[in-house]
Amino acid sequence: MVAEAITIQKRPLPASSAREQQFSQKKFLKKTARGKVQKILRERYLRDDISCGRRGCEVCRQKNVEALQKDQGLGEMGCAERKKGDALGRHFVVLDTNVVLHQMDLLESTLGKIRSSSSSPVPSFTNVIILQTVLDEVRHRSLQLYNRLTTLIREPEQHFWVYWNDFSAETATVREANESPNDRNDRAIRQAVKWYAGHFRAASLNVVMLSDDVANVAKAKADGILALPVREYVEGMANAPQLLDLIASRSLDHAADEGDGKRKEASIYPPHLPSSALNAGLSTGKFSSGFFNANPYNYLEGTVRVTDMDRPVLLVGRQAMNRAVDGDIVAIEMLPESEWKVEADEVLDADEVQKNEGEQGDDDDEAGEASNLADDIEERLARRERKGASEGGGVAQPTGRVVGIVKRNWRSYVAHIDSSRVHTSALLSMQATSLFAIPLDRKIPRIRLRTRQASSLLGQKILVGLDDWRESSRYPDGHFVRALGKVESQEAEQESLLLEHDVPYRPFSKAILDCLPPEGDSWVVPPKDESHPAWRDRVDLRNENICSIDPPGCQDIDDALHAKRLPNGNIEAGVHIADVSYFVKPDTPMDAEAASRGTTVYLVDKRIDMLPHLLGTNLCSLRPHVERLAFSVIWELDPETADTVSVRYHKSVIASKSAFTYEEAQLRKDDKTRKDDITESIRLLNHVAIKLKEKRMKAGALNLASPEVRIHLDSQEAAGPIDVEQKEMRETNSLVEEFMLLANVAVARRIYEAFPQTAVLRRHSPPPATNFETLKEILRIRKGLDLDVSSSGALADSLDKCIDTAAADGGKTFNTLVRIMATRCMLSAEYFCSGTVARDSFGHYGLACDMYTHFTSPIRRMADVLTHRQLSAAIEYVPLHPSLHDKGFVERLLNGVNKRHRAAQMASRASVEYYVGLAIARRNEEMGGGTTVGKDEIKLVERAYVIRAFRNGVAVYVNK
Repeated sequence: MVAEAITIQKRPLPASSAREQQFSQKKFLKKTARGKVQKILRERYLRDDISCGRRGCEVCRQKNVEALQKDQGLGEMGCAERKKGDALGRHFVVLDTNVVLHQMDLLESTLGKIRSSSSSPVPSFTNVIILQTVLDEVRHRSLQLYNRLTTLIREPEQHFWVYWNDFSAETATVREANESPNDRNDRAIRQAVKWYAGHFRAASLNVVMLSDDVANVAKAKADGILALPVREYVEGMANAPQLLDLIASRSLDHAADEGDGKRKEASIYPPHLPSSALNAGLSTGKFSSGFFNANPYNYLEGTVRVTDMDRPVLLVGRQAMNRAVDGDIVAIEMLPESEWKVEADEVLDADEVQKNEGEQGDDDDEAGEASNLADDIEERLARRERKGASEGGGVAQPTGRVVGIVKRNWRSYVAHIDSSRVHTSALLSMQATSLFAIPLDRKIPRIRLRTRQASSLLGQKILVGLDDWRESSRYPDGHFVRALGKVESQEAEQESLLLEHDVPYRPFSKAILDCLPPEGDSWVVPPKDESHPAWRDRVDLRNENICSIDPPGCQDIDDALHAKRLPNGNIEAGVHIADVSYFVKPDTPMDAEAASRGTTVYLVDKRIDMLPHLLGTNLCSLRPHVERLAFSVIWELDPETADTVSVRYHKSVIASKSAFTYEEAQLRKDDKTRKDDITESIRLLNHVAIKLKEKRMKAGALNLASPEVRIHLDSQEAAGPIDVEQKEMRETNSLVEEFMLLANVAVARRIYEAFPQTAVLRRHSPPPATNFETLKEILRIRKGLDLDVSSSGALADSLDKCIDTAAADGGKTFNTLVRIMATRCMLSAEYFCSGTVARDSFGHYGLACDMYTHFTSPIRRMADVLTHRQLSAAIEYVPLHPSLHDKGFVERLLNGVNKRHRAAQMASRASVEYYVGLAIARRNEEMGGGTTVGKDEIKLVERAYVIRAFRNGVAVYVNK
């Protein structure tokens, strides 16, 4: 951009207003992609009536600014509890952008006390001013941090106030010629702080700017602004010892940078390229980018899947991984084919190796003083890989090295302190000492942190934030966030599970609960009246023989079904889905929270709801003998072929006649003495479902379902497990599944027809054939079986033939194992916006259909709520909300939903694994002894299949 002219003028408001408004006008030249030069004019209108935010401010009141509400804005108690005689006096705090980006855990902290007027803890930071400049930059840099910041702003007791400085005539700052955007933002922040200082001078109130940007602090002080680094400010707070542990290590590094005698540390890793060099290399094809995936079995290996390679790129050794952390988006440089390597066949546990390394975690430790043990191991692995490649001992993979980080995807990690590296002096001292935290996730390297609470953190599960990874350190730096509880205690383990998989589990706020119907549990569908909003254009299906079939104990009943014979001999079948969109309106706090959570998370002992309990288990749940609002898809089907004759979509009112478990519905269907309408409806549904499944399988659909586990809990104890068993799959399970699939496919086609650019769809891309190479080789060598992966249909047929005839159970367990391993070779299904991908990539590989969506579970999935809104507009029931016409908005929203969906799956699996472990431990205790092999006592003996072999270990599958 080339600045051409900047003017500030006065422009009068309409005659109805007594005020005047300023606006800034900026002209600049912009070169288009085709080389043309365009003149761009931008105008920004400025106001002189923006409140400072302080309740009862006389200056603002004299300017005729409306007084703030009683529970909004800034008070006058000061930002936080300060030590007696504190020089800052009564003050407010203005945050620089870097404080929000790196110190959010500190800003969210509490004093550990409870307010007398409520059950909420006292926040450490209150009366904080967030400038519009900061808010916009945080939103641009990190949507996750932006959401956390807006949550603080919405919380009344935090007293965080947004000042729209870029729209205020007194603080607006225009970027100057040759001034970088960052420098302009820093100047805008200083200008706003200076204005606040003058504004509050008459009330004897101070304004403090907090920043960890050394240059910005120096410039602020030169302008007479009271500015402090975060660490210096926190040291003056009443609970400084606890809060100092929360400060991100970046702040400590900035403080150290100010010292004249800073020691230059030797680099261990190559430097990362700057953003400009990375972008240039990515655009020219010199570099490739993708997500870094750490190897859970070998901490010295990782992979990156890039679009132009048919197999993952292997990164071998610390230098090649170059400080990448699992989940980061990295830029890699490919190595020549002569340097391609085979994947290591050895389990390498980082903890075992790192226990023997020289870095002891002292304040003065030097990474260069570490022993060469890890380097020796890397060289040994490299020799073995070269030998394996030359002798044909494995398939050589393309290799590369990380040259830069495109985007860090760091979060807070559950960990425990490495007690073997804690000195006795650290346990007795109240000074900050360096410790190592070992993350629960084996893919994450150990994290160095400084804390004053070493003695109290030993034996505790803790939450640790990642801050930085310097070239001179073998390990990343982080900070302590909070303690979760004693290691292996059930409370700590359960919370760890949620935190580790980033599952939001906070209670629903008052703003969200206020979106619920005021009648609460007493809300009912009103009497039939076409003029009532609930009945407008709805079809009355209350007399149909509708029933639901769900797992035992299901409370959030999303779907119900019915079927009946038509006079022409065809079958009418209907799927009826809870009309959640009637209660969850766009642009409401409840809608925003549902989008943030993405999905309901099902754990063994509890459920983390996407929507408030009132909706999920009552008002939207299709309970029997209760009238409910629904969205219905009704087909006329050929009884012989199950082909669709016609399909229609209705908003409806239903009254389910019964709610069955899968077992109850199966028994009812099989009982030949039953001839009632509900039973006949189930039989008709089952008849059609069998034909629908046959058609899907002929089309090439895959049966990859892994065995599900049911855990029996002891009601007499704190949810302790009694036993574990596999869930039995019945015909009625398949019945429900087939009709849900049929509905999802039908709705996908209808919304795509109506909204070809923004339809919410779900796809499952075909996996690369190279993903199956290892599995194919194992089956061929060990069992003489051939796995055909040329298409989904061929794969389905060959999976059916993967039988171990020598097995005691006729090969059933072996076939299940092969299907599980085949699933691991697949790509994940994902939601997508139809206008963002090519039409030929819409298909769902696993289901063998050309188009698919999720419509049938809106109580527990946000994607289904969006689909309901689009289908409502497609049948002209209501207009589509403008946001769902925006392709970019839909894509961003679905990216978040995809992330939450994957996290929910992983959390559910982790919950099952945890309770299975408890059940095994309990069974061990009950048995009191078992088989002895050598010196080892084996209390439980089960048949297992080896699924992966290493030089120093095996991974096994235990069917039971």
